[in-house]
Amino acid sequence: MPQTAAHAGSKPIVLAYSGGLDTSFLVPWVAENTGRPVITVTVDTGGIDEATARTLAERARALGAIEHHQIDARADYFEQVLRFLIMGNVKRGQLYPLCVGAERVMQAQTIARMARELGTNMIAHGCTAAGNDQVRFEVALRTLAPELEVFAPVRDKAFKRQEELDYLQKRNLPVPPHGAAYSINRGLWGVTIGGTETLTSAGSIPDSAWVLSRDAFTKPRAPEKHVISFEKGRPAGIDGKKLSPVQVIETLESLAAPFGVGRGIHLGDTIIGTKGRVAFEAPAAETLLSAHRELEKLVLTGRQQRIKELVAQPYGDLVHEGQLLDPVCRDIEALLLSSQERVTGDVHVLFRPGSLFIEGVESPYSLMAASKGVYGEAVGEWTPTDALGFSKIVSLTGVFARRAAERAKDA
Repeated sequence: MPQTAAHAGSKPIVLAYSGGLDTSFLVPWVAENTGRPVITVTVDTGGIDEATARTLAERARALGAIEHHQIDARADYFEQVLRFLIMGNVKRGQLYPLCVGAERVMQAQTIARMARELGTNMIAHGCTAAGNDQVRFEVALRTLAPELEVFAPVRDKAFKRQEELDYLQKRNLPVPPHGAAYSINRGLWGVTIGGTETLTSAGSIPDSAWVLSRDAFTKPRAPEKHVISFEKGRPAGIDGKKLSPVQVIETLESLAAPFGVGRGIHLGDTIIGTKGRVAFEAPAAETLLSAHRELEKLVLTGRQQRIKELVAQPYGDLVHEGQLLDPVCRDIEALLLSSQERVTGDVHVLFRPGSLFIEGVESPYSLMAASKGVYGEAVGEWTPTDALGFSKIVSLTGVFARRAAERAKDA
């Protein structure tokens, strides 16, 4: 029990509540071991429909929470985080689109605000000592609300998932659907799934463990074509219908998930320095990142693309590590925003079982259409003589290097 709990009176403890096993276990455990009431707060950064919201609220109260609050932060999550991940075409390890984890700063910020409104001095979370989220939450909370005490029993007391399950079952308290078998996190940008299979580097999770794309290959669908629209780098519509960015993401998830698009297993470096592995499903993220990347190739110069790539990876690392509040992120975001002024147009995509194919891109800012030349076919703003001279000049660096090597060899 935290030192301050004994003299904190009846002030409630605000618990960051996802409804998973760790946070479900903490509702009764914290109340029982601190003698203080627990208020659960779920920050909706995607993946929570009305039925799920009702279930989360009912379960929280059944577990002993005196109040439950759900806060819709999807639009804020897009504006503060996701739009920059799209503009930077950010993937970790060239594979993983930061499905979850990127929203932790947003969640910490929202929960800190709720704690202040509720007049409490303590926030609890269910992160473990072996994962990334403990760092993300605590870096954000210490930066945003240093006056609040952070209580992390799952980490500090090293509870095992089976122990948590036994605790709930012994008291006839509700258990999350997946029990102790899989740890599932879901948000606007995708789903992560952790289980015994991901504790080693070999093998995949079973088909039954996938959340969004379970029947993608056992019940394959006929191919589908769609058109995704962007305005200044922001998702703006699907198939000619204008939508908000959040609506685009949620719609693409429902369209692409049945094809198994965005399914993968990421092996990478954790914040604390170990190697970690997690299965993920990111149908909307995979589709938008691929589509946006191809549209950029049409409208940005080669130098713009290369400079963006230099800052996009470090930006993704900072987001992954919970350092979104560092001022350098504002500097990178300013460059990304500037680069998107002409990233407007339509991307034609084809979904097939297990694959996403970009059929073509169109934009009023097309640099391809701006040229009078045709690649491989006809000259435009230059003559054949210009091309010959250009080739000679471009070859000079190699010519000089070869000449210098030969002279040194003969000396």
